[in-house]
Amino acid sequence: MTYPPTGVECMAIDWSGALTGSAARIWVATARDGVLQSLHAPGSRDAVHALLLARRAVSEPAVVGLDFAFGLPSWYCTERGWNDVGHVWQAATTEGETWLRECRPPFWGRPGRRRPHDVALGVRAAESMFGGGMSPKSVFQVGGAGSVGTGSIRGMPMLAALRASGWAVWPFDAASMHTLVEIWPRLFSGAVVKSSETARAAWLDRHLPSLGPHLSSAMRQSEDAFDAGISAIGMSRMSLQVTLAQPLDPRCAIEGAICAPPRAEWANGAPPPAFDAFSGQRRP
Repeated sequence: MTYPPTGVECMAIDWSGALTGSAARIWVATARDGVLQSLHAPGSRDAVHALLLARRAVSEPAVVGLDFAFGLPSWYCTERGWNDVGHVWQAATTEGETWLRECRPPFWGRPGRRRPHDVALGVRAAESMFGGGMSPKSVFQVGGAGSVGTGSIRGMPMLAALRASGWAVWPFDAASMHTLVEIWPRLFSGAVVKSSETARAAWLDRHLPSLGPHLSSAMRQSEDAFDAGISAIGMSRMSLQVTLAQPLDPRCAIEGAICAPPRAEWANGAPPPAFDAFSGQRRP
């Protein structure tokens, strides 16, 4: 059998590394064959961990997308003597809170801590392909608008534990019956002001007009629910067999990679064609 199989259950988790308020910002969405099936807020990062441990015990295949960086830039890993992503995750487990608290270079973003290096040094190989206003934030940024570093550092220890429980973590492991991948919701939504409820509602009315009222209401009211929902649908409409088998830049072996639609589908800043007048049913 080829992994992941077609028609696999896809789960997308909109993550938060915040010490307070994360309960309302973490959402889990599940979709299959382009149709959103469920959407809920589990309540905490620990609840997400428990949910994924339980899901691994179910034999049915699943691909789970998490919206935080799975690794750090390779030059920093080399500098620290880490030659395997397991070393990175172990360091995040034992040192991560110190990185966040002290915010020493190369980390930045706390008050009085400006970026200490050239922009390019904070970008992983998987992120260097993006442009035109679609550039992801650096994992070294642990404070300030749009920062992803805090969530990533507080997510990496969970990756280590889930890998130990039997989850494959792509691209460090080959895709299997149960695979975790890194996602970036913007690649599924295209250019939309997600902080605006009006903009989210307009996007949903245009691209998901047949979405059920309960799911639609949650995604209109919450930017985080919106991200989780569109990511789950987008993942379930991708050719994951192709995406998760693509040759990768050698740096991705320690930095990680982003599970994304084909470049032609996001390069113009619009939603992937799968969301064009999407009616809630799988398009041919």
